[in-house]
Amino acid sequence: QVQLVESGGGVVQAGGSLRLSCGASGRTFSGYVIGWFRQAPGKEREFVAAISGSGLTRNYVDSVKGRFTISRENAKNTVYLQMMSLKPEDTAVYYCAASNTGTVTSIQPAYAYWGQGTQVTVSS
Repeated sequence: QVQLVESGGGVVQAGGSLRLSCGASGRTFSGYVIGWFRQAPGKEREFVAAISGSGLTRNYVDSVKGRFTISRENAKNTVYLQMMSLKPEDTAVYYCAASNTGTVTSIQPAYAYWGQGTQVTVSS
């Protein structure tokens, strides 16, 4: 089992940057695929990015490609989401989640463990 805690959210102007962190408990962190998801007000939660346990495979939703970068430091049990060129439509609660399926997937049911989320607000 793994417990996840997100941090790094806040308020930023359009065009600005933020780095989110997802800290995890557990000794087998490197065995989990970690994904970032987000939920904007009035909308369903959507996939943002995911990274394999080794960090070699990454996947992004089209709307963030070229602006967001997912990375991980297994020695620190942490996954990051570097967000650049932020837009007002990036405003949402961002969640990290862990999957032990071994597949870098955007499918939410594949992720068994979820954090509580961190708010990101991008002002225009």
